[in-house]
Amino acid sequence: MSYFDVASSAPLHPVARQALQASLDEGWADPARLYREGRRARLLLDAAREAAADAVGCRPDELSFTSSGTQAVHSGIAGALAGRRRVGRHLVVSAVEHSSVLHAAAALEADGGTVTEIPVDRSGAVSPAAYVAGLRPDTALACLQSANHEVGTEQPVADVASACRAAGVPLLVDAAQSLPWGPVGGEWSLLAASAHKWGGPAGAGLLVVRKGVRFAAQGPADERESGRAPGFENIPAVVAAAASLRAVQAEAAEEGARLRELTERIRARVPGLVPDVEVVGDPVRRLPHMVTFSCLYVDGETVLHELDRAGFSVSSGSSCTSSTLTPSHVLKAMGVLSEGNVRVSLPRGTQEADVERFLEVLPGVVAGVREQLGAPVSPASRAQSASLVVDALGKRCPLPVIELAKVIADVPVGGTVTVLADDEAARLDIPAWCEMRGQEYVGEEPADHGSAYVVRRSS
Repeated sequence: MSYFDVASSAPLHPVARQALQASLDEGWADPARLYREGRRARLLLDAAREAAADAVGCRPDELSFTSSGTQAVHSGIAGALAGRRRVGRHLVVSAVEHSSVLHAAAALEADGGTVTEIPVDRSGAVSPAAYVAGLRPDTALACLQSANHEVGTEQPVADVASACRAAGVPLLVDAAQSLPWGPVGGEWSLLAASAHKWGGPAGAGLLVVRKGVRFAAQGPADERESGRAPGFENIPAVVAAAASLRAVQAEAAEEGARLRELTERIRARVPGLVPDVEVVGDPVRRLPHMVTFSCLYVDGETVLHELDRAGFSVSSGSSCTSSTLTPSHVLKAMGVLSEGNVRVSLPRGTQEADVERFLEVLPGVVAGVREQLGAPVSPASRAQSASLVVDALGKRCPLPVIELAKVIADVPVGGTVTVLADDEAARLDIPAWCEMRGQEYVGEEPADHGSAYVVRRSS
């Protein structure tokens, strides 16, 4: 079995396993106590904090350990907003942030605050100029991920951080995906990360608050972790987290170059092996181990199941793998195809043979799913009517797009096909299909029980 989903969670690193087992015997006592066992636990905790701070590039007294990356994000946003409440209650985020950031933003809006969402380009990156334009006199905090969790695109954190500092606005960076590959550059103010993303144990995260940043920890007062992460410290977990972070960063240069070559191979060869595929994300400014592509005329859930049966564990941002049946907010913000989305994120140690076998298996998997769904195969032009209406109401992705593809050849060049659909994914996937197939997307109109998407045949 080839596990290709470390962007979700990485296998426990050998160094983490060793550190965890060793600290289980030494780090069980209360580090706040002055007797021998407590002093021993305190030494482990302090050493872990120093190691993690060195890996992040901050002072040890700026770093607090949390129970997860999500808690670090939520605590960081809440504390920074509270610390600058006299400035205002305006938050700036990018449109492709992790759900933990967007959930915190939604909570702020529900409580009467305001949020500005900065759009991204088709590669998934924000423009520093657009980010600066989103700052206001009442902006209390800005948030920007260092690299995207679905497509791997790296964000211009250093430029945005400089602009935020010039405006007097602190910047919180979600570094969960990029920290294993090295410290985040730039003059950021707060940073959050999660240990299970780099091969540390689940249930451990970290929050960094730079000296000088106004911060008011929320919730009942607690004397531990500077009041930013209340409760008894999980010393074995944080020791393992810090040890594994240093280990993976030490391996990052060599392993990153090797994995980048493998993901470049996937990026280059998948479009030639599988027809009607869009590779998404920035081809250059991206994490070395991640590649994402979307396949027309297939649903992501079935593709993932078939790949699993073939021995590959991958992930997807497709609406078809979500219980809400709504497109990934990341793919939606980028304006790219969401149906049949496959995210491959390679773990350290992935072998060339594993990638080659994936490339051998993928075309047959996609072809089989397309055949099951009755997807069109190079339909011949028949040009029978100047306009057609396709009723795809009640059908989920990718069926509305499949129905469109089946009949586009039935109208002459210049003719139109109107697709009636009530699936939210159609709003994203029909325009994406038009761009991929060289057809003109006219627009969306209201319709009974859904929307009407109008496409004009251009070729």
